[in-house]
Amino acid sequence: MNLTQLSCEDFAAELASKKPVPGGGGAAALAGALGVALNSMVANYSKGKKKFIEFETQHEEILKKGERLREELLASIQKDAENFEPLSRAYVMPSATEEEKRIKEEVMQSCLKSANSAPMETLNLAYEGILLHEKLADISSKTIISDIGVGVQLLKSSLNSAYLNVLININSITDEDYVDKNKKSAEELLINGNKKANEVYEKVLKILS
Repeated sequence: MNLTQLSCEDFAAELASKKPVPGGGGAAALAGALGVALNSMVANYSKGKKKFIEFETQHEEILKKGERLREELLASIQKDAENFEPLSRAYVMPSATEEEKRIKEEVMQSCLKSANSAPMETLNLAYEGILLHEKLADISSKTIISDIGVGVQLLKSSLNSAYLNVLININSITDEDYVDKNKKSAEELLINGNKKANEVYEKVLKILS
């Protein structure tokens, strides 16, 4: 099943079911895709307006990057589901003997790293999306500035949610070098992304107040 081809209603129903996928990782990626889509909406609305004609090149660049980010975040929904399925099967592998335990652990470690790739990707993409909102906030129509705030909040949610999915995977990984590298990268994105998202949101609030 291609989750990205489902209607909003069907995706929500799948998310609410007992099935292991889609789960938090897919929801995080979807939130990010919606956040970027709002960025593109604001850029499209502002582009070409007399007041912002001097920023047309920037608007075009933002739209181009936004389209790529939106597509990659949507792809991350499916990737997260596909990468988790082998891990869910590994959890129920037999472990009655020492040999079975050894084999299960090897498979688990490989599957955990694979499962971690999608939330790490979502984390990076959400951060990029937040940077797009930062670029757009000062060169967009004030009549639609609230959507900058909504978009950056969705991306902040995506960022924080993806981070949780990274943690739950790396907490079970025994490869210390892998864990250290990914945890450090994830924490930097989390801290910097939240800081920038909060700054953009405060800017929107100030304009609207």
